[in-house]
Amino acid sequence: MPLTTSRTVRDIATIVRGESPLVAAAVHDGHEVRDEVARLLALSDAERRREEDPCTGKWTGITDSRIVAHRSRFEVDLNRPRAGAVYRGPEDAWDLDVWKSPPPERLVERSLAEYDEFYDAVEELLAGKARRHGRFVVYDLHSYNYRRFGPDGPAADPAGSPDINVGTGSMDRRRWAPVVDRLIADLRSADVLNRRLDVRENVNFEGGEFPAWIHRRFPDSGCAIALECKKFYMDEWTGRRHDEIVEAIEGALRVAAEGTLGVMAAL
Repeated sequence: MPLTTSRTVRDIATIVRGESPLVAAAVHDGHEVRDEVARLLALSDAERRREEDPCTGKWTGITDSRIVAHRSRFEVDLNRPRAGAVYRGPEDAWDLDVWKSPPPERLVERSLAEYDEFYDAVEELLAGKARRHGRFVVYDLHSYNYRRFGPDGPAADPAGSPDINVGTGSMDRRRWAPVVDRLIADLRSADVLNRRLDVRENVNFEGGEFPAWIHRRFPDSGCAIALECKKFYMDEWTGRRHDEIVEAIEGALRVAAEGTLGVMAAL
């Protein structure tokens, strides 16, 4: 039986169990919602896509062990604590009016059942990595908006919006310093269309619940690093992607993955 197998978790996510101790995850790549959710959502497809993380699922192809969510974060946010995984009001969702009317509790319960099933499946995957390799690394891939004042408005100040923000807020930074430092160095040295990436740590994000959960559940064996890529690879208002930049970022992540595996082998 091949070691690389794929499992779809009730249409919530696809989890590919490969041989590598490096797992790439894209928990905000999804756009799908259940029919009962779609009927109540006040947001258009374009408004939802603007806050989702396109291309992150594609980037998980840098390793043979992958987690790609299919459900939209507006159905259930897999990077929030369970109590806040279903957005209730604008304060949970960038001041957006998410719902036409408050979602009934039965709908919320069904969304949280998806959340639980997802985390159960991820725990099974990562426990297997810990048994097989002793240690594992998760790249928690995300993207973020930097033109929130509209398509013609000013971009966010570059001082607070690096090309890639490396989030390490919930980890034992000293324990995993060789992994994190090598990752940052590899990404900074990458050539993305004749320029170097601006890569900095914990500038505007330190990582969400997904990496924090990994560090709680696997304190001795799991290193989860949140990688938030600024949406300079696309127009966040129209959704148009710049394919050359998308491919260049994937190439940079692939080189970084090779470096991570080298460091892991030496630990």
